Amino acid sequence: MNKLGRYKTFAIATLSAIALATSIAVAQTVTTNQDNGQGPRKGWHRGDHAGFGGMRGGEFFKQLNLTDDQKARMKQIRESFATANKPLFDQLRAKRQELRQATEGGTFNEALATQKLTEIAPLEAKMMGEQAKLHQEMLSVLTPEQKAQLDQAKAQFKTRHSGMRQRNNQ
Repeated sequence: MNKLGRYKTFAIATLSAIALATSIAVAQTVTTNQDNGQGPRKGWHRGDHAGFGGMRGGEFFKQLNLTDDQKARMKQIRESFATANKPLFDQLRAKRQELRQATEGGTFNEALATQKLTEIAPLEAKMMGEQAKLHQEMLSVLTPEQKAQLDQAKAQFKTRHSGMRQRNNQ
C-alpha cells in the first residue's frame, strides 16, 4: 500500500475509533434515558456529562457545583441530543457491524474494509459536528465563573495525563 493510502486508512481508522467511543458513551445515555428513572445510572458514564467531550466520571462537573436548574437543563440537553441523533447512531452501529463482519473469519479483504470505512467516515464526521453542537449547548448553561473553573480543570487534567503518556512512551 502506498504512503498516501496508509495515511488515509489511518485517518479513517482514527475517526472510526473516536466515533465508536463517542457512540458508546451516547448509547449509554440513550439506554439510561430509557431506564424510566428507576435506580442509579449504570455503566462507566455517570453524572451530568455523558457524551461531553470525553469527560468521564463527572470529575469536571462535580467541581462546578451546578445548581439543580443547571443539572436539569444539562439532562434535558443530553436527552434531546440522544433522541435527535438516534437514527445517526443506528446507522453508525449498522455500518460498524458490517465492517466487523467484513474483517472476521480469518481473512482480511482490504478493499472491502476500505469501502466500509469510507462509508462510515461521513457519518462519523456528522456525529462529530453534532457533538460539537452538544458541547456548545452544554457550555451555554454554565456561568462565566463555571466556564473558567472548567477550563482550569481541563488544563490540569491534560497536564496530568500528558505526564503519564510521556512516562509510558519511555
